[in-house]
Amino acid sequence: MFGLGKLMGEKPGVGGHDPWKGRLAFGAIVLVSAYFAVQLIVTLQTLWLLIFGAIVVSVILRALADPIVRWLKAPDPLAVFLSLLIVVAVLAGVLTLFGTQITEQVVALSAVVPEGWNQVQSWIQAQPYAAQLFDQIQGLGDRAGQALQVAQKFALGFASGVTTLLLVVVAGVFLAIEPAKSREGLLSMLPMDRRPRMREVLNSCGKALKGWLKAQLFSMVLVGTLTGVGLAIIGVPSALGLGLLTGLAQFVPIVGPIVSTVPAVLVGATQGWQTALMTLALYVVVSQLESNFITPMVQKNVANLPVVLGIFAVVGIGTLFGPLGVLFATPLALVLHTLITMLYRQDVLGDPKAKAPGEK
Repeated sequence: MFGLGKLMGEKPGVGGHDPWKGRLAFGAIVLVSAYFAVQLIVTLQTLWLLIFGAIVVSVILRALADPIVRWLKAPDPLAVFLSLLIVVAVLAGVLTLFGTQITEQVVALSAVVPEGWNQVQSWIQAQPYAAQLFDQIQGLGDRAGQALQVAQKFALGFASGVTTLLLVVVAGVFLAIEPAKSREGLLSMLPMDRRPRMREVLNSCGKALKGWLKAQLFSMVLVGTLTGVGLAIIGVPSALGLGLLTGLAQFVPIVGPIVSTVPAVLVGATQGWQTALMTLALYVVVSQLESNFITPMVQKNVANLPVVLGIFAVVGIGTLFGPLGVLFATPLALVLHTLITMLYRQDVLGDPKAKAPGEK
């Protein structure tokens, strides 16, 4: 074609067929297929994340169901149903014991946080040579107001979010009932000789997720409790609501703890600058305890993700998929880390020291 065969020293095929035509056609097909594959991934990005969310739900339920199967010899559907009842019972118990207080304190936060912001601005204005700094803070306040408008739009879509969450939970329940069937259905699309290895890889991904979720849940409860008790001792209003917010924010490493610190400091500012400083100090101390003692303790023998990978995962996946991506960034990065380690470092590079998070 265009004399390329002669330049490359290739002999024309039988009947004068030019082998470059076949190569160019194959390359064009690959490029077009890759383009449409990327478009499919981007267009259906929310669907992929919801599927992954259903997998996370199924892993949580299986973590509770597996001991029931071992101890009570119960069938999988009954064990998953009992696991779901346990989760619902725990949530119902928390709401029964603390629901009224949590609701009142969360509602109070919406009024106290702006008051704290005004107090911070007053302190800054009272300082000499603070005009330029105040302009910067005012600009930050304007951006915070825009963020609140986004939050209000998010709140308006709460009903839709609840519906989506229910769909994810239902899908997760069905996945948890027959995880092996779902796994084998996925493996059926692969060549026979590749299925045993991929089965091992998928099992390692499941173990990695299960170990990380157990450790993360323990860390969330402990950090939320320490923060709530500490805020109550300091005398910060709505300590229970802020502790709950801090515990839930712990699910998103790096970003979550930083975001949960801001409203707590603003609420503390309503009681005076000393309380605001003590609140900030409390969050710094709890953060250090979490990163240096709590997390290493609870993740000692379970799957763990390197801190650097966790940071880039939150930024990168959050940029690609938005808030939902930030929520699932760490567990998704953990699964990708396991896949890359086993399928590339072990199988392609033959690295004997490479060990995936979910491997024994």
